[in-house]
Amino acid sequence: MSRRSLLGMVLAAGLAAGLAPPAWAFPDRTITLAVGFAPGGSTDITSRLLADRLGPALGPNGRVVVENRPGAAGIIASDWLRRQTPDGHVLMLVEASSHALAPAAIVGGTRYDPIADYTHIAIVGSGPMILVAQPEMPVRTPQQMVARMREGVAEQLPFASSGVASMPHLSGEMFAHAMGLGGRFPHVPYRSGGLMVESIAKAETQWGVAVLASAAGQVRDGRVRGIAVTGMERFPAFPDIPTLNETALPGFDLENWFAVIGPPGLPQPVVAQLNAAIREALGQAQLRERLLTAGVAPWTRPNSPADATAFFRSELTKFQQVVARTGVKLEP
Repeated sequence: MSRRSLLGMVLAAGLAAGLAPPAWAFPDRTITLAVGFAPGGSTDITSRLLADRLGPALGPNGRVVVENRPGAAGIIASDWLRRQTPDGHVLMLVEASSHALAPAAIVGGTRYDPIADYTHIAIVGSGPMILVAQPEMPVRTPQQMVARMREGVAEQLPFASSGVASMPHLSGEMFAHAMGLGGRFPHVPYRSGGLMVESIAKAETQWGVAVLASAAGQVRDGRVRGIAVTGMERFPAFPDIPTLNETALPGFDLENWFAVIGPPGLPQPVVAQLNAAIREALGQAQLRERLLTAGVAPWTRPNSPADATAFFRSELTKFQQVVARTGVKLEP
C-alpha cells in the first residue's frame, strides 16, 4: 500500500471517529510550492514573494521553497500535483491558465478536473494582461495597434505569449476576435512570461501579450513598451497605461489570478492552518506593496477554503461562457 493511501485511511478513520488531529505538528519539514512555469514569469514572481512571508507565518518550522516545473502553461505540473501525498508539504501556486482557461478552452480539455482533483486553499491576487511592444515598433497607443493590425499587418507580426493555452495566449486570440479579424494571429509560445518579454526586449519578436507581473520590470525600465492593459480599469501601479476597454475595444475585460492549491484529500486542520497563514501573509503591508509593484493586486475578498472553491467554480463557468460566446478554442 502506498504512503498516500495509508495516510488517507488513517486520517479518514480518525476524523470519522471524531478524534483529534494527528499529534505531529505541521509543517514538520520544508514545504514545496510548485510553479508550472520557468523562472522569471508572473507566477514565479508571485510565488517567491509569497513564499518569503508564508514560511514565517507557519511558525518556527515554516520553510517554503519554490520549485519550477514548467510545461504547457502549468498543465503538466497541475497533473503532477494531484498525484502527490496529501500531507500539506507539496502545494502549487496556480493561475487561471491551468485551472479555468485550459479546461474550458483547450481542444480535448485536460486530464484533471480543476474542482474535484484538488484541495483549494486560498486566493493570492489578480491582475490584468498587458500588450507590450518592441520600443522600435511604430505603435504607441491601443488605437494605433488596432489600426495597424486592421491594415493587414497582423499576419506579418506574430504575437508572443507565455505558452499555448496560457492567459496571454487567450488574450491574443480574443484581441483578434474583438477587432473582427478573420482567422487568428500567428502565435509564438514561450515557456514563461519572463522569456517572452525578454524576446521582445531583444527584438526577437515585435509584440506580445504578457501577464502584467511578467512585464512590470521591463516596462518600467523602458526595455519594452506597455501599450494597454486588459482589465476594465487601469492598474494602480501603472496609471499611465490605458485599458483596451477605455480606448480601442470597449468591453474588453480579461484578468488573471493566482491561488494556492494542494492534492485532493488534504486534512482539514492542515488546510485551515495553511489558509490562515496565507491570509496573515497577505495582510502584511510590505508583501501587499511588493505584490502591487510587481503587477499583482492582493486579494481582498472573502478568502476561506470554501470561498476559494466557489471562486474556482465561478471562473471555470466564466471561461466556458467565453469559449461559447467567442468560439475561441486553443490547440494543445
